[in-house]
Amino acid sequence: MDSKIEIKEEQAQPVLSIRTRTAVRDLPAVIGESYEKIMQYMSGIGQEPAGAPFVAYYNIDVEDLDLEIGFPVAIPLKGSDDINSSEIPAGKYVSTTYKGPYQGMEKPYMEMAQWVEEHGYKAKGISYEYYFNSPMEVPESELLTRIVFPVE
Repeated sequence: MDSKIEIKEEQAQPVLSIRTRTAVRDLPAVIGESYEKIMQYMSGIGQEPAGAPFVAYYNIDVEDLDLEIGFPVAIPLKGSDDINSSEIPAGKYVSTTYKGPYQGMEKPYMEMAQWVEEHGYKAKGISYEYYFNSPMEVPESELLTRIVFPVE
């Protein structure tokens, strides 16, 4: 799949999230548990997500991933326990939407990295993945993921 890559200036986005570390092999369970915990908290305070759930990847160490797992919210909300009130910072972001299994996401990541370099930008070392559906809802071939890099 050839990715359509876009660059946009984004406003700061308030989020409720959990910052954690895990190995790649445990990623599905950790993401699922975190989403469930945040959704239960939001339901308890009468709030709903303002967009697709996301995971921010702060490194690429497959044995010790540094992650922020969460949901965008309409307004800043108070956190609780390990659920943090945070934000995705304003700035320039390069993005593409990928359709297919998670195991195939290396190609759009490589295409984006090449695009960033060719257009004179510098990636800030974080990547965000927004998940528009889940493997529990659709076949892997139908999974939709928006991949986003902040750049300068």
